Amino acid sequence: MSTTEVFLIAMAIIFFVPYVLWRLGRTDYFAPLVVVQIITGILLGPGVLGKAYPQYYEFVFTADVVKTLNGLAWWAVMLFVMIAGIELDLRKAWEKRRESGITAGLALSVPMALGAVVAVAMLGFPGWIGDKGLPWQFVVGVGMACAVTALPILILLMEKLELLRTPMGQRILRYASLDDVAIWGVLALVLMDWQRIGRQGLFLVAFGIACVLFRRLMPKLPERDRWFVALVWLAVCALGADWCGLHFMVGAFLAGVVMDAHWFDQEKLDGLRHNVLLVMMPVFFLSTGLKTAWSMGGAAVFLAAAALLVASVAGKLLGVRLAGRILGWAPGEASMIGWLLQTKALIMIIFANVLLDKAIITSAMFTALLLMAIGSTMLTVPVVAPKLRRLARAPGTREELAPAAG
Repeated sequence: MSTTEVFLIAMAIIFFVPYVLWRLGRTDYFAPLVVVQIITGILLGPGVLGKAYPQYYEFVFTADVVKTLNGLAWWAVMLFVMIAGIELDLRKAWEKRRESGITAGLALSVPMALGAVVAVAMLGFPGWIGDKGLPWQFVVGVGMACAVTALPILILLMEKLELLRTPMGQRILRYASLDDVAIWGVLALVLMDWQRIGRQGLFLVAFGIACVLFRRLMPKLPERDRWFVALVWLAVCALGADWCGLHFMVGAFLAGVVMDAHWFDQEKLDGLRHNVLLVMMPVFFLSTGLKTAWSMGGAAVFLAAAALLVASVAGKLLGVRLAGRILGWAPGEASMIGWLLQTKALIMIIFANVLLDKAIITSAMFTALLLMAIGSTMLTVPVVAPKLRRLARAPGTREELAPAAG
């Protein structure tokens, strides 16, 4: 069969298998379709399908097909990260800067510290740190992976829980937005290449100048033209970031974060995010699954994932509980907010992909992080839903959980 025909077989599998599992298994309560797609990517990877049925795996996922899928996945994830950057609303966080800063800071720093402790312990065993990774990069990278909050998945889950348009939902988005900025800032620090420091400095200077010109240009354009200019801007920023060694995903986030959401029709922006998730991101999930490895042995990878999951969840809950005590929150608020903020899935997987691409972590470590992200995300709705019902009955939080007017 031709490469085109095999590629189309792969595409049919990518969209058909997770949809059937999600629809027939009725997993939506604990595993939204996006999570099922990530799990399917792992099952279709070399560690599961490739090991059980190597002849079928090698027939479908040839080198040419994988190369084509990777190209689609790169563009999909760049679009997704750009949209996440556009949707960050830091003005509201600034208006409530004391509350937002304390909560976001503790929600990020405590799980990062616990994750770093696990990472230090893992340095004592071979097979986890990548060939090009320095110990500090590995420790900081893994620690931050434990602290990540996936803002797009958080929005999806809060919509499901009918929490998004409430005052409390907006508070949670403020905390997650600040953490999102910190996450990409730490990633840029981890990726700093002292051999390319000149290039990176040149990129940052050029990016700053280009931002000024870009932000002057965009408001003057009709909205229909802004979409096309935004895509060119995305490609150029990603190219510049990758050229200087920061990785194209950092460039994609920078491209989005300097754009104002009000430049675009909100319904169209929501539709673009939905369509990228529907049409493009399943290809990224499969390409992610193809990077998983069980070379350390299944038990070792699952043990590492469990340790990282404990550090992530416990750290997030402890950090938010400390914030709640400082700020005087009502009983039960901190626990619910902590569980929502430990939602990981997409952004953590993107973060881990960058660490793997730069050889800071190995495929085995990437697999452990991937399993941790899936576990933390699947726990969220089953744990939060009953907490939300209890809070809705409490007089002190009833107004916070009521939909905002208009």
